[in-house]
Amino acid sequence: MILSSIDPVLLLASLMVASTPILLAALGELVVERAGVLNLGVEGMMITGAICGFAVAVNTGSPMMGFLASAAGGALLALLFAVLTQFALANQVASGLALTLFGLGFSSLLGQGYVGIKPPPTPKLDLPILSDIPLLGRVLFSHDLMVYFGLALVLVVWAMMKYTRAGLILRAVGENHDAAHALGYKVVHIRILAILFGGACAGLGGAYLSLVRVPQWTEGMTSGAGWIALALVVFASWKAERVLLGAWLFGGVSVLQLNLQAAGVAIPVEYLSMSPYLITIVVLVIMSADKSRAPASLGRVFHASQ
Repeated sequence: MILSSIDPVLLLASLMVASTPILLAALGELVVERAGVLNLGVEGMMITGAICGFAVAVNTGSPMMGFLASAAGGALLALLFAVLTQFALANQVASGLALTLFGLGFSSLLGQGYVGIKPPPTPKLDLPILSDIPLLGRVLFSHDLMVYFGLALVLVVWAMMKYTRAGLILRAVGENHDAAHALGYKVVHIRILAILFGGACAGLGGAYLSLVRVPQWTEGMTSGAGWIALALVVFASWKAERVLLGAWLFGGVSVLQLNLQAAGVAIPVEYLSMSPYLITIVVLVIMSADKSRAPASLGRVFHASQ
């Protein structure tokens, strides 16, 4: 075992990359749940975004086109969920689970011709002065655009929820959709927009996996990332800043266990592989000890005729 071979600066830099897919998907789901909708189809939307983004990036040679396609793919799958739950008034839990199963199968079908193909590289931002700062330069200023997009999205979601009228309306719909409807707000329209936003974010998270994190297409490559994103939202008490901390925790432990395996730690590989999920859930349970409650209307069906 050679623990000294693990570079802490590289470990922290890798943490930023590893946390991005979970962060994007969890932020999207946070907005959805704040609107009072429980979408358990995050895993399905992520894997659909992964193959849509990968396929478009390979065929166009443009990673940015791939990310746009992944957002569209995730949003289209989310639209199916919106139709089922907001118009057909289907059960949200059952619809979300069906969405995940559909996404896994659909992505497997689309991805058959892309196994073993390398996508075009996603360029890193050229920040010559900032990236030259000792330690901090490598950790914070040597990444691709999507890492910074994820961090900016945390700030946008946090500010929107706390300071804007749009955030207030969204929270009102999530807390009491009947009262929001009585005040003249279009509950169904607001929830559909939130669902589409969540789908687009999940799709982007999936594409980051297939284009950057693991630059290849592998069937089922999300490996439960969507479920971790769902857990992050709940245990982070529906707060964007806590979602960021949870994503960093999961990303950090994921990278650490890979480094420990490479260093030859005398722990079974299976235990190391499960550690990111176990440690993240345990710590987030502790973080949620303030008993912050979920949006009161979460998962409840809204009847427009009410």
